[in-house]
Amino acid sequence: MNPINGRTQLIGLIGWPVAHSFSPAMHNAAAQALGLNWAYVPLPVRPEAVATAVPALAALGFRGVNVTVPHKQAVMPLLDEIEPGARLIGAVNTIVVGENGRLIGHNTDWTGFLADLQAHDITVANRDCLLLGAGGSARAVAYGLARSGARVHLLARRIEQAEAVLADLRNQLPAAQLTCHALSDLRQVAAQRPAPLIINCTPLGMTPHEDSSPWPDGLPFPAGATLYDLVYNPPHTRLMQQAEAAGCHARNGLGMLVHQGAQAFALWTGQQPDTAVMTTALQQFNT
Repeated sequence: MNPINGRTQLIGLIGWPVAHSFSPAMHNAAAQALGLNWAYVPLPVRPEAVATAVPALAALGFRGVNVTVPHKQAVMPLLDEIEPGARLIGAVNTIVVGENGRLIGHNTDWTGFLADLQAHDITVANRDCLLLGAGGSARAVAYGLARSGARVHLLARRIEQAEAVLADLRNQLPAAQLTCHALSDLRQVAAQRPAPLIINCTPLGMTPHEDSSPWPDGLPFPAGATLYDLVYNPPHTRLMQQAEAAGCHARNGLGMLVHQGAQAFALWTGQQPDTAVMTTALQQFNT
C-alpha cells in the first residue's frame, strides 16, 4: 500500500459489520498497481448511525464508498442523485462523492454478478433460478437474472419482503418471469425445478457464523443444480459443502466481489483496475 500523506484520496466501505470484508485488500492493491495515492478503509456504521455517517462523507474528504449489508436501501434517501439502474433495483452498493459534495448512488452488484457468471460459463436464459433472500443484494441479482431471461423464484423468510421485490421488478420488467415464496416452502419449490441455479443472497454462513446455512438439513438438492453463494468469507461455506456433498457444482461470491469492485473503482477514480491484481490480492489475503 502506498504511504498515506496529506494528498491521499479516501474511499471505503460502510456496513455493519465490516470486519470480515476483503474489499480493502483488493482496492488498495488495485490503487497501488496503478500508482494512485488512494486508500480504501473499512467504516463500521451501526444502522442507527447511517443518517449521520452518509451526509458526512463529503465533509470528511471521501471520494466515494461501497455500501454493504444492511445499508444498501437505507442510504438511498440520503443521496442527491441515484443512477437509473440502482433506482430500478431499489438498492445502492456504491456512492460517488461528486463535485460540490453531491452524493451519487450506483449499483454495480448486478453487473458484477452477471460478469462472474459469464466468466464461468454459467447460463441463466430460460433457466429456473432459486434466489434465497430479498435484501439489497437479492434485488440486484434478481434484476440481473430477470433482464437475462431467467425464470426467477424469490424465497424469503418474510414473504412480504419478497413480494415487494417482485412488485418493483414487474413494474420495470413487465415481461420478466417472476414468482415469490416463503423460505419455508423451499422443499416444494426446489422439487419442481430441474437443474436450477441456486443463489444465496442471505448473510447466513458468513464469518463469524460459519456453521449456519439457509438450506435445511436433510433437504435434497435438485439433480443437476448449480449453487452460487454470494458469501465469500469463509471461502468454502457450509452451504457450499452441503451442495457439493449432493453432487452439485458450487461457487462462492469472490468473483462477483472482484467484478463489482472493479466497476466501483472505475467510477471513483476514472481508471479501470486490473481484475487479476484484485483477485490475487484477495487470494493472498485469504490464505
